[in-house]
Amino acid sequence: MQSYTIGQAARLLGVSPDTARRWADAGRVATHRDEAGRRLIDGRDLAAFSVEVGQGAEDDEPYTSARNAFPGIVTAVKLGDVAAQVEIQAGPHRLVSLLTREAVEELGLEVGMQATARVKSTSVHIDRT
Repeated sequence: MQSYTIGQAARLLGVSPDTARRWADAGRVATHRDEAGRRLIDGRDLAAFSVEVGQGAEDDEPYTSARNAFPGIVTAVKLGDVAAQVEIQAGPHRLVSLLTREAVEELGLEVGMQATARVKSTSVHIDRT
């Protein structure tokens, strides 16, 4: 399972590294240390926490880019026989994309993984990052 540094987690959550560090210090999200002593957050823990943070976000907080790319963390993958549903929490935004099961498997998408949702008109495309 992928783990994230405090800085990476902050970027995915759309907050400053200081805010992410304070949340970790307060026990809102669990951390562990790697062999170099850096604090890391397990991808599954970060995915669950990002959903919690996103649900409590204010509606007027902007989190967009000129190219309509929303970097975030995969919070859910639901596979059907042919189709799949992928949810990404990008800061305060929850994005849901319906795509083929084959595409999800080729990208190797799973909960806790970084991904970018790209929005064009009414379509959402997922890029593995």
